[in-house]
Amino acid sequence: MSKAAELAALIGSQSALSNRNLIINGAMQVAQRGTSETGITAGKYANAPDRYLLGLGSAGTWTAAQSTDAPVGFSNSYRLDCTTADASLGGGDLLVFQQTIEGQNLQHLKKGTSSAESVTVSFYVKSNKTGTYIVELFDADNSRQISQAYTISSANTWEKKTLTYAGDTSGALNNDNGVSLYLVCWLAAGSAYSSGTLSTSWNAFTQADRAVGQVNLADSTDNDWSITGIQMEIGEQATPFEHKSFGDELAACQRYFTKSYNQGTAVATATVVGSVYKVMDAAMNYGTENVVFPTSMRATPTVGIYSPITGALGKFDSNTSGGTTDLNLVAVNIGDNGFSGQSNNQAVGVNAYMRWHYTASAEL
Repeated sequence: MSKAAELAALIGSQSALSNRNLIINGAMQVAQRGTSETGITAGKYANAPDRYLLGLGSAGTWTAAQSTDAPVGFSNSYRLDCTTADASLGGGDLLVFQQTIEGQNLQHLKKGTSSAESVTVSFYVKSNKTGTYIVELFDADNSRQISQAYTISSANTWEKKTLTYAGDTSGALNNDNGVSLYLVCWLAAGSAYSSGTLSTSWNAFTQADRAVGQVNLADSTDNDWSITGIQMEIGEQATPFEHKSFGDELAACQRYFTKSYNQGTAVATATVVGSVYKVMDAAMNYGTENVVFPTSMRATPTVGIYSPITGALGKFDSNTSGGTTDLNLVAVNIGDNGFSGQSNNQAVGVNAYMRWHYTASAEL
């Protein structure tokens, strides 16, 4: 083979390996909402790395954080700490850590065809709680599921895990911007989710077969669990983790959630830094200012407006009448590329300023 042919083959092999990770923010680099949140008792996107939803139902109280404890080659992890235990789970109690994926990003899996592709999920995990854990793929378009077990063998030690899931020849995924697939890491599962037989091959959804054998991470306030380096890719072999730049991961996350606050500043913080700012050139009862998002969002988002002085929701700050804070502001004309902030029958004088922060969420 000539040198030119060798070079072409090398470039081709490298290109084939790019953009292979179906998971966004797998190295836990981006945490737009904030880096730590305590007292979590219900499911939510916490102040922790972006794109990961905690599903929580009566399984203790938790602190979520973007941690700097990570295996070699990584800088961050997603960490959960139990602060109120639930040693005796009710039938419907659960704790899951999950990411949702758009159907239009999954068409190359060929799901629902005779050529359906296998996928491999790999990650680094660490916990004081050894034992069996379950990772599930759930097809939301066709109510189908498959689960695999892994074991944390050594307490408080970073371990790499690799799980392979067969291709599913039943149930094509929708080619749209809705949720088609869930990657679900189980951490606690009541009998409603664990009393059957684990679905280690693709099957029609059966609640009791989802997390059979799962340990109860919620059974002690000594318990913690951390994860990073999550990768889901086509094939039956795990390749080295696809490290992406912070900027690339941030842009991918901003399709689902974005904000005016600086990176590293939690939502509702009292700060004028980064706030939307407009000086009115005429007195009016309905002052407006337009916002353009840094990237087109997945769908029309839910917008929150925050005072830069107090952090109050639905408010803006102005120097009208000698300095006024927390006047009413609403989001109007909301689209996937931006919106307008409009003062809600609040008089804003000539040469007065309006300033406020926003968040926009189009999470699946």
